Formats: sequence, structure tokens, C-alpha cells
Amino acid sequence: MKRKIVEINEALCNGCRLCVDACHEGAIEMVNGKARLVSDMYCDGLGDCLPACPTGAIKIIERDADEYSQEAVDARLAASKTPFGFTPPPAGFHSAPADDDCGCDCGCPSSKPMTIERKSMEQVMKPSAPVQNSSEGVRPSELTTWPVQINLVNTRSEFLQNADLLIAADCTAFAYGDFHKDFVKGRVVLIGCPKLDDNQHYINKLAELFTVNDLKSVTVVRMQVPCCSGITHAVKSAMLQSGRIFPYSEVTIKQNGEIL
Repeated sequence: MKRKIVEINEALCNGCRLCVDACHEGAIEMVNGKARLVSDMYCDGLGDCLPACPTGAIKIIERDADEYSQEAVDARLAASKTPFGFTPPPAGFHSAPADDDCGCDCGCPSSKPMTIERKSMEQVMKPSAPVQNSSEGVRPSELTTWPVQINLVNTRSEFLQNADLLIAADCTAFAYGDFHKDFVKGRVVLIGCPKLDDNQHYINKLAELFTVNDLKSVTVVRMQVPCCSGITHAVKSAMLQSGRIFPYSEVTIKQNGEIL
């Protein structure tokens, strides 16, 4: 039958995956870094994904296509989730053996939750260490918890309770010179990349984190590039999914390191 359906120009696609998050039917997936329509029957042709595309790679056309099937969509979405409503981890992901006592989601001993006691600079600097000169003297790390990756953190880690939570896109710490002083200090840090990782997994994991922890605040730091809006979307969607809205602030960093 001839009907309206999405068409994606892969040459214009920048891989930001915003359309993937915007499509409620799950009709679009990332394949080799490009958005692709999975099947005609999953696309309702309403174009919810159009406003999300920053490059104009998506348009609605009329062509012969399989009829839209809500039953097929429901089955697809149900199959992509566990009975608890959380997206399964990616292939190759293994749980820790019980005797590892790791307590983390990934089964990796190096991801065991821990807090880091910050010492004075006199204790930190070794006599043979090179002097790090700046207009404000030596700049110590302000990181006080581990791990920092969203994919690795245990959502029930003790340090999350009553925390001021910082959720930052990976690139921000490299783009903004005073990241530790202005953002990390006094906060529990989680980082991730909405372009390279599964944003739906972020939403589900953060929703669980928000559900089981009382947070003082949530701060999101993202880059100005379009694909980075995915981390903002993940945090806001996770709050809505969990039904818990915490004091929220958002900072955008330009590629030249300035705050927008």
C-alpha cells in the first residue's frame, strides 16, 4: 500500500541518534554510526523524529510500504526490555561471580564503588614530582568517588545517597579547563557519551538511580554539539520515568571551552 513513511538520508546523518530517542515506536536504530529505518511496519509516518534531526537528514515521503503494525511495535518494544522494565546490557556484558563481592553492575573488580579521601597538596606532591604552575598554583583533583562511568556505577552505591550529582558528557572535562574546580568539587560525578552509548540504557539506569536515592541536586554539563543533547534528554526522561524530580541545573560548554 502507498502511505507516508520516514526516509533517512545517510549522507546527511551525523550519528547524533536524537531521532532514535524521539521515535517512540523504536523504528529507527543506529547501524555503523548512521540512523536507519528498521522496518516499514514499525514506522507510523507521523514524523516525531523530524524535529529532533539537526541536519535535515529525515523527511516524510509517500511510497509503497508495509502497513504500520501496532502489534509488531508492541512486541518489539516488549522484547527489548527485561521483566523489570530495564534495557538489557549490551552483548559481552557479564555479571560478577557472587564471591567477587564487587557490588557493581559490570562484574569488573576495578569498578567496585569507593570514596576517595582528598589530602592536602603537601601530602599529594612528591619531592620529585614536577611543579604544575598556574596563576592559582597547583590544581588538585576534586574527584571523590569511583567509578564515574554511568554504565559502571552501582545505582545503590552509598555515596549516591544525599549527593549533589553531576552528570557530564565525556568531552566536557577536556573542553573546559577548570572543570574540577567549577563542577567536580563537592559533587558525585557520573559521565557518559550519548552518541557512542545506548541512550535508552542511560534512561533506564538513571531512572533506577533516581528511584532508590535521595539526591540534593542534579547538574548536567553537556557540549554545544547537537548529539550531546542526548544526555540532557536521558536525565530528564529518567526523572519522569522514576516520578522523582530533583533540583536541576544545566550548563552547556562550547567547543572552544567557553560556557554558553
